[in-house]
Amino acid sequence: MSSIKELSLLIEKEINSINLPDNPKNLYDPFKYILNLKGKRTRPLLSLLAYKLFNSNVKNALPVAIAIELFHNFTLIHDDIMDNAPIRRGNLTVHNKWDDNTAILSGDVMMITCYKYLQKINSEYLNAAINIFNNMAIKVCEGQQFDMDFELNKSVSISDYIKMIEYKTAVLIASSLQLGSLVAGANNKDMDHMYNFGINIGLAFQLKDDLLDVFGSIESFGKQIGGDILSNKKTFLFLKAMQVADIKQKIQLEKLYSGEASEKKIELVKDIFTKLNIEKHTVDLMKAYYTKAIKHLDAVNAQDKSDLRYITDKLMQRTS
Repeated sequence: MSSIKELSLLIEKEINSINLPDNPKNLYDPFKYILNLKGKRTRPLLSLLAYKLFNSNVKNALPVAIAIELFHNFTLIHDDIMDNAPIRRGNLTVHNKWDDNTAILSGDVMMITCYKYLQKINSEYLNAAINIFNNMAIKVCEGQQFDMDFELNKSVSISDYIKMIEYKTAVLIASSLQLGSLVAGANNKDMDHMYNFGINIGLAFQLKDDLLDVFGSIESFGKQIGGDILSNKKTFLFLKAMQVADIKQKIQLEKLYSGEASEKKIELVKDIFTKLNIEKHTVDLMKAYYTKAIKHLDAVNAQDKSDLRYITDKLMQRTS
């Protein structure tokens, strides 16, 4: 059986073998650039680990794994444009290195390339895989729209936010696991448990991301610290703060979230979050989703789940 390291090398080898034309350079160079920024490849790894629970020939899951990784990077390119993010994985974002139009088009061709990989799936599973992939892609787009709408909507609840991150983030993680299980021949019950395992891990993962955006460091996080605050994003941290703050703190937060972007704004918001113990509130919710996730993983009818447990724990403990 392949180790996590061996699976990671297999993914990297497959990504490096993607055959792209040299021209037009401004179409394909950004495509190569973001893939070469060496993300953690968590989602394709989850696809292979899910496959490995039910079948040993993990190379059969590579088309799914690469399609998932390409889709993830496509969403990052477009997401960074919408957020006007300057940094991704410690480097310039694609739209900053080139321009918005080039980034959009390069992201589009990356999305189309996903389907070239899905076409390589065993025909027995192809229709089901494409349905899962399409439903995932639609939900991710819906989640992104919810995210943008929330910036202008003054009445966002915590449940609204959880639904948004489920669609925008958790569904991709869940579908990575579901697709890996599908092409391994898993039954529907096990696939459902794998999907729900992924949903709960995905929610915890995004809450960790929100936490790191405020309390992380740019060196380890690889992105601008305070980016959510500068963009007036109503994350769990903000919504929980508004829930537990006194009237004076609420007025201050509302004023800050309607003001201009600045380093001072980040400092003031972070100070309020610290006083309200928002970091602990966030960690407690993360742990609750983690517990739900593990219950679903434990219910899967497979023998050795240690690699998935290991990756799950790493996601919870990460600093980047």
